[in-house]
Parts: sequence; structure tokens; C-alpha cells
Amino acid sequence: MTAELATGAGHAQGMERLLQAVQELSLARSLEDVQEIVRTSARELTGCDGASFVLRDNGYCYYADEYAIAPLWKGSRFPMESCVSGWAMNHREAAVIPDIYRDDRVPHEAYRPTFVKSMVMVPIRKVDPIGAIGNYWARERQPTDQEVFLLQALADSTSIAMENVGLYSELEQRVKDRTLQLEKANEEIHKLSITDELTGLNNRRGFYLRTEAALRAARRRGTSCLLVFLDVDGLKMVNDKQGHDIGDELLADVAGVLRTTLRHSDVLARLGGDEFCAFVIEPDCNSERLRERIGQGLDRFNQTHDRTYTLSASIGMVQVPVHMSDTETVDELLTRADELMYEEKKGKPSSRRQA
Repeated sequence: MTAELATGAGHAQGMERLLQAVQELSLARSLEDVQEIVRTSARELTGCDGASFVLRDNGYCYYADEYAIAPLWKGSRFPMESCVSGWAMNHREAAVIPDIYRDDRVPHEAYRPTFVKSMVMVPIRKVDPIGAIGNYWARERQPTDQEVFLLQALADSTSIAMENVGLYSELEQRVKDRTLQLEKANEEIHKLSITDELTGLNNRRGFYLRTEAALRAARRRGTSCLLVFLDVDGLKMVNDKQGHDIGDELLADVAGVLRTTLRHSDVLARLGGDEFCAFVIEPDCNSERLRERIGQGLDRFNQTHDRTYTLSASIGMVQVPVHMSDTETVDELLTRADELMYEEKKGKPSSRRQA
């Protein structure tokens, strides 16, 4: 009677530990979580001296994890046909081995350096097994039916947990992918909202946003800058005589000249129509030298490209002092540069300044 009570108590304790493991596996969110739960609960369920967690890997048994009194085969791979875990997966049933040296399913030479004398290996999922769980004893021992039952029940719960981990990871990846797509879409929308479609430069909104940021940075560093207002000469005449498509090509060519003449760090924009502007950060030349560079860039384009029009522009420049008032705005700088540009345009022959 005492033995029966002890057996009943042991069975109840085993079932209680199995239920705890099942609950823990239901909360696992990664394969590492599953392995940690299995390696611990597998030993506690049977009181064995070691446990291993094996994954099926393209015809190999991969010993992904272990928890034992001495090292076994963690991180190793063996062909399915040459190890007990492979036998359990191929036959979809438990391999119960009281004496490893009297069982031809065991690769004896691989086990001789280890402490293992007895073992049981159960497949993780009997239908299309995806791995196996092994228990090992350092003495010859006949694993009981209850121990095999508990270990197989743990393996069945492990298969469900691994499926859940896969689904969870897939859903998590989908959320990440969707979030990335939304971020890229928002970036594209933002880019379109601040970009001039014809030239690829900033539009008016983009120029204001980036220039205000550059202006704040220049104030903090105590750096002077130049604001350039450029009005293309003769665009109206080109549009009237050659058509707006040719006029658009002219504007795109002006944008190209500005890109090659100014630096990547400078803020370039087409404000609309025939008006361009630039905020030149930390200029390495004065306004006259910069005007000369832009003029040379336009002249060089005219000399090297066969167009039905000639690139020319009127330019107004405003030096932004190091200690400019914080209340002075980009609008005020543009107004002053526009006025200076207009003064230059008035001094040109009418055939060139017509707009």
C-alpha cells in the first residue's frame, strides 16, 4: 500500500510539473525560451542526469541545447540515420534504451566519452516530427512508462509552442514590414511635399523648412551665410515662341547648373515659375565671387550644350551676418534679395530680361 501511495504521489507531482511546463511554453515567444523551459522541465519530470533538445535540420539532427551533469553534444550535427534522435523522428515513436551498449540503435563510440548509460528519446510531434527530446541517466536504468509518458507529453506541448513561436515571429515580422512600408510611404509623401516636381530641387515649402533649420544652426555656430535669389532671364519669351515644354527644359537646365556650381550642403530650391534661390552655408567666397561662379556655370553650359535657348539669370544676394537678429526671418531675407535681383534685371537689355 505504501508503494502504491508513493507511486500515486510521484505521478501527481509529475503531472503538476508537466502542467507548469505547458503553461510556461504557452507564454514562450522565441525558440530560446522554448529550449530553456524544455531542458529544465525534462530533467525535473524524470529525475534524469541530462537532457538534450534536438532539432531536425535538412537530414541532420542538430543538438541545439542541453542541460546535463557533463557536456554532451550541444551545437553538433549528426546524420539522421546515425543517432537515436534520428531513429525516434524517423519511426515517430519513443526510443527506450535501458543499456546503451546493448542496443544497436546507439552509436556506441559517440557515447563512450560521455556519462550516459541509459536513455529515452521521444519525437517532438509524432506526425512529421520536427525534433526530439532526450533524457539520459549515468547508471543503467529502465525508464518507466510514466516517465516516457510525461516526456512525450512535454514533447507534444513543445511542438505546439514551436508552432506558436513561428506564428508569433511571422506576425511580428509582418508588423515590422508593414511599419517599414508605412514609414517609407510617409517619407515619400514628405519628400514629394517639399520637392519641386520639374527640377527635383526643394519647392518653396522645402526651402523654408530647410533654410530655417540651417539658419538656426548657423546662429548657434556663429557662421555667416549667403541667401541667393535668382530669376531666369527670357523664360516668357521661350514659352511664347517655343512652347512650355521647351521652357520646362530650360528650367531643368538651370537647376542642373546650380547643382554643379553650388555644394551639396547648400539649400537649393525653385520657388515657382522662373524663380530659384539658394541658402549657401559657410561660404568660402564673398557674394561677388559666388555671383561670378554662377555666371561662369551658365556660360559653360551654353558653350557645351546645343540648345535653342541661352541660359541667363538675374541674381540678388544678401549676406546673412553672424550675429543676425533672431527676429529676422527667411521671408525678410528673400524680400531683400528679390529687390537686389530686380535692380540687376532692370539694368539688362530688354531682350534678355523679358520674363
